[in-house]
Amino acid sequence: MSQATTPPAGRYPDQPNPARTRAILSAGLVVVLILGVIIAWIGYEKFAAQPVTGEMSGYDIIDSSTASVTVTVTRQHGDQPVSCIVYVKNRDGAEIGRREFYVPPAKDNVITVTEPVRTTEPPAVGAVFGCGTAVPAYLDR
Repeated sequence: MSQATTPPAGRYPDQPNPARTRAILSAGLVVVLILGVIIAWIGYEKFAAQPVTGEMSGYDIIDSSTASVTVTVTRQHGDQPVSCIVYVKNRDGAEIGRREFYVPPAKDNVITVTEPVRTTEPPAVGAVFGCGTAVPAYLDR
């Protein structure tokens, strides 16, 4: 048979120290709050005010292999060049044509642009993928 041994006195505390527990909980709460503020700030910077937006204004089916998509481009600064991407879908919802185009600087912050899109099948609907200020070098200027 084995006997239960008791630890030496003074080596292990009998009860947890409430002041230490409060300090650990308070420090953890502060860390969580700081992380929350940092995450909120990053999210605000990323998703708040977009320098450029492109909204669908309309589309027109020109023929069995072409549609035109009209985009309203809104920029914070009208003198800023922009590139936009529009696409066309068939009746099944599959993308059948896409076009990226250059929007030159203008004195107005809001302009409307209509661009034709060639398709591989008869088009059904046009849409805007988006617009941005990073204009690729290969676009006509």
